[in-house]
Order: sequence, then structure tokens, then C-alpha cells
Amino acid sequence: MLLRILVAEHLPLVRRGLVASLAAEADLEVVADVGHGQEVGVAAMEHEPDAAVIDLDLPDLGGLNAAARLREAAPGCRVLILSAQPNPGQVRRAFEAHAVGFMSLEVAPESLAEGLRAMGAGGRAVDSELALAALESAANPLTPRERDVLRVAAGGARSTEIAGELFLSVGTVRNHLSRIMCKTGARNRIDAVRIASDSGWL
Repeated sequence: MLLRILVAEHLPLVRRGLVASLAAEADLEVVADVGHGQEVGVAAMEHEPDAAVIDLDLPDLGGLNAAARLREAAPGCRVLILSAQPNPGQVRRAFEAHAVGFMSLEVAPESLAEGLRAMGAGGRAVDSELALAALESAANPLTPRERDVLRVAAGGARSTEIAGELFLSVGTVRNHLSRIMCKTGARNRIDAVRIASDSGWL
């Protein structure tokens, strides 16, 4: 059976490499390749892929939001997320977003192809060690609003700037930051960003 694949990767050189390696497989056909999250849903509606390979760090939407759009446009399409720096938190978030595959961008081409075949047959495609680590890792302790505050803080914004961007009072922002540092055990904002990023909570 020929498996129809959509590739969504923002780096042109990497995208071309993915397309070429998948196209070399007799039972896989790349029906579309895009570079931005906004293009994923449109391409899925037009080409009706069986599976999609989506970069976690897609511009404008991000890979997980793009996967959600894809699910609306093509409910039967199964999603595999690729990450440049995979961690257990990312795996957990990907599965929460209904992806059935998760691999590192450093995966061997033949392993990616085998993973897509497994997905096409109704299975999952994820490194066993990553999957086990995801099951054992702590759930995200941050609320959606705390994640918003920390994402803005990660860019070096001060409390007043965070408040302005998120339409919150400065006092509310400071309360959120205080709770974030308690929950993460961080010494300061920079440490909190590092801990949350490493844990896949952002």
C-alpha cells in the first residue's frame, strides 16, 4: 500500500533532505511539503495525506498547533513530530496533541520510514527510551497563564513589559513569577526558563 506523506519543516535544506529520503522509499509518496504552520491545514485538505511529518519548531503556529489544525482538516491523517532537541516533556505534549509518532531530527532515514509504516498500520513510532522517560517524568505544574508569563519573560522582558503584552497588572505578573519559581524550584527567572524548557513545560 502506498502511504501518502505531508512534510512540514521550516528549514529548506532539512525539508529537501526529508522529502528526498522519503521519496526514495517505494511505498512512500510525499504529496506535499510546506515550511510554515499556517500552510499545514491547507495542504492537508488539498492533498489528503495518510501521515504527516511535522517539525516541532514550525514558525507562526508551532508544530503542535499545526498538528491540531491538521487534525481538523484531515482527521484520518496520523502525525509524527520531529524535534531538534527531544525531551520527555515534548513527547508527552505531542501525544496529548494526538500525535502518534515522535522522533529526533537526527533519526536515520530508514528509521523514519519504518516509523511511518508502523503508523500507517495503526501503530505508534517513538523511541522506546523517550517514551519511558515521558511516562516517568513529572506532569507540567505550570498553569496556561504561568506558561504565557514565562514565555514572555524568556525574551528578557521586565514585569511591566510582560503585564503590557498579556494585559495583566504588574502585581499579577509578579505573583505569577513568584509561583513559577516556587513550582520549578528556580533561583531566578533565567533559571525558571531553563528548567521549564528542559522539562518540556513551555
